[in-house]
Amino acid sequence: MNPLNDLLQSLVAEGPIPAAEVMALGLYHPEHGYYRRKEGPWGFDGKDYYTALDLGPLLGQTLALRLEAAWERLGRPPRFTALEPGAGRGWLGRDVLNAVSGPFSEALVYVHRDDNPAARQAAEIALAPFLAANRAQFAAESEPLEPFTGAIFSNELFDALPAQPWRWDGQRWTREVLTSRGPEWQAGEPGAAGAWFAAQTDGLEPQDGSIWCEALPGLVQELASALEAGLFLAVDYGESAGRLLAKGADLRRFKAHSVDGKWHDDLGEADLTADVDFTRLATLLEGEGLAELSQVELSKWIRTHAPLNQWGAQWMALPDPERRSRTENLLQLTLPNMMGSRFRVLEGWKGKKA
Repeated sequence: MNPLNDLLQSLVAEGPIPAAEVMALGLYHPEHGYYRRKEGPWGFDGKDYYTALDLGPLLGQTLALRLEAAWERLGRPPRFTALEPGAGRGWLGRDVLNAVSGPFSEALVYVHRDDNPAARQAAEIALAPFLAANRAQFAAESEPLEPFTGAIFSNELFDALPAQPWRWDGQRWTREVLTSRGPEWQAGEPGAAGAWFAAQTDGLEPQDGSIWCEALPGLVQELASALEAGLFLAVDYGESAGRLLAKGADLRRFKAHSVDGKWHDDLGEADLTADVDFTRLATLLEGEGLAELSQVELSKWIRTHAPLNQWGAQWMALPDPERRSRTENLLQLTLPNMMGSRFRVLEGWKGKKA
């Protein structure tokens, strides 16, 4: 028996439940939530999904260059803290730490922040040599963040925040809810969400719609207020607000490497995600004092910031299996219609300039 499905049935017997609340229950229930399980969902055979980190170290190596550029811009401070919220297995931090060298490696301290038990266990293994050398640390999500100079970076953080789908039916806003009969669209008052959606389009058409993440402003404020000066960088699924409205963004379920819209099934046993509204994320960051905000496809970001010709020449000296692996990693993150074209990178800057 699935304890969350049993709980859900008792809740819907009392009335409709907004989809965002179902998503929160499925992902973050303290005992049975998907992100509170002891076994991680990442990888290939027998898992639910893979990330760019499963494909190789290229993302981390490129990020390391962006972090070092931020350190240079800040005037080479003796300590450069790189905080990763929603850090998962710590693989991105590991790849960054493996990629840096010289004076920057002496200044860089990586902070892993994720309360997922499986993530923490995997990160302890991935980061072991850096933890022993005091180059990596753990921080609990319940702990307040102390002000620091450096960077905040994330990979697939914001798409895991509970989000509520809304649709315009031609006359009114409707929201997706779960009832005893199954999922339905019911009339609702969108409040701030409706005002935001209306401001992002010249005119609403029937079936226009998007998702609204109630927790986004609080998380952005918590993170941005701790960053005294430095780089903010987020890699995630998503689009601009206008494009999300036009396509009618919705919730997705990932299970056994299949994707569908059955967000109410198998709670606690499948991943649930929502597209990130990058326009709103950038607006919130701007309100917290960040500037120079920009967003591009991950593939373009890689091609812009990674010295691919230099790396390609270096790969030629590697053994065949490793050279093929690096090449496949590059193709996945840079070719059209591959992973690199499905993700976006948002960057912003806070504080002084060198």
